[in-house]
Amino acid sequence: MNRSPNVAIVGATGAVGLTLLSLLETRHFPLNSLHLLASPKSAGTQIKFRSNALNVKSLDAFSFRDIDLAFFAADNDIAKQFAPIAAAQGTIVIDKSSAFRLDSNVPLVIPEINAEVLTTHQGIIASPNCTTTIMLMAIAPLYKKKQIRRIIASTYQAASGAGIQAIRELKEESLAFLENRPYARSVFPQPYAFNVFAHNSKLYDNGYVDEELKILEESRKILGDASLRISATCVRVPTLRSHAETLNIEFSEPFSVEEAYDTLCKAPGLLKWEERVSGKFATPLDAQGKDEVLFGRIRQDLSHPNALEMWVVGDQILKGAALNAVQIAEYLIL
Repeated sequence: MNRSPNVAIVGATGAVGLTLLSLLETRHFPLNSLHLLASPKSAGTQIKFRSNALNVKSLDAFSFRDIDLAFFAADNDIAKQFAPIAAAQGTIVIDKSSAFRLDSNVPLVIPEINAEVLTTHQGIIASPNCTTTIMLMAIAPLYKKKQIRRIIASTYQAASGAGIQAIRELKEESLAFLENRPYARSVFPQPYAFNVFAHNSKLYDNGYVDEELKILEESRKILGDASLRISATCVRVPTLRSHAETLNIEFSEPFSVEEAYDTLCKAPGLLKWEERVSGKFATPLDAQGKDEVLFGRIRQDLSHPNALEMWVVGDQILKGAALNAVQIAEYLIL
């Protein structure tokens, strides 16, 4: 790819799109031109980038003919419709939706873990689900040390995972709750303020929701292990940004707490975050705005000699989404 590419962001006015824009600026990403694309109703909106005001253009009327790289930060339908069109015109697409993640012809990439598969791309590269990315950042270094037999994951997911409207709804509903007045929800089917509920993705006949199956299927693909056993429970919690996860990891042989800490402290993209004496461990507020995934509270599972428990927290919009996409692009051009 051109080392100073012509770049487009599809979904530029959303939470991930705006964060992509910010990262391109703060990380001094080399580019020749930048095009911001969104729905027709957002066309004409101006967004500042490197001291310039850029006009948002309508995706429907845009040609990717001269675009080297396109970040897709839109929903599945948009990705399915426009990503193949862009790729057919020679554009490399980095897609954040789930549209192509399980396609055998599309690499699913976390650069710290499996950047080598980028050489196999045929025009479209998929970035994993946020919960998968946050989990695997901590799992992969351990997986490379000793065989993992089973992972049990529980996630505590913030409003940011559902977009800007969800963040706004949580804020407004919380205020309405405290003021004892009614509130008409439009994003979530259940009360969100001061409440928790099963992740609001599609529910299947087996009782799992789509978010939980994404963790299983995407993790297997990224690690290249179709037999890896994973069971996940995903819960929406009333925090604004950053997802937290508890992980129970069963190995084929004992893995000491000390070795686990040593392994993860040496791994890229991770940051140990704990104060054992005071009992303080990473929180979503700690992770907000940080590139790294925070980890801590590693301990021996008292019910199984070969299992460890741990706690991880990551900014869903950064490493869980926009940052991972930018890192993929950096790997391609730098």
